[in-house]
Amino acid sequence: MSPKAEKRYLELIGKDCYFYKQTKYGYENNGVDEYIQISVDEASKAFIAYTITKDLGEVIYDIPNNNTYWYAGDLERDDPILIRVVNEMGEEANSQHANLEVVEIPDDVDWEIQDYDGFETVHEKHRSW
Repeated sequence: MSPKAEKRYLELIGKDCYFYKQTKYGYENNGVDEYIQISVDEASKAFIAYTITKDLGEVIYDIPNNNTYWYAGDLERDDPILIRVVNEMGEEANSQHANLEVVEIPDDVDWEIQDYDGFETVHEKHRSW
């Protein structure tokens, strides 16, 4: 998901959204990492932007490993809010490395997501031996 889509998703579930990017790396900064808060537009251009659901200030020294760090990749692909965001935003929901699409699957089909090197496709489940 694009940062704009992440922000919209979090807005729909009643959470705040802040983006951070790393500016200093511990191996070259006496063991201390540094991250600065950036705008949604800057996050869209960043190679990596971390999505945080709490304002941690302009500068932080660690990405929290608690419920304030949010990762869109953890969402279920049939999440109704995710589907709403993709439908609302269209191509704006895509990140640099994603081409999101909503597909309709008949109710009686048992389906699964298959992932090959990050490329996800929807398949009907079947037996394999």
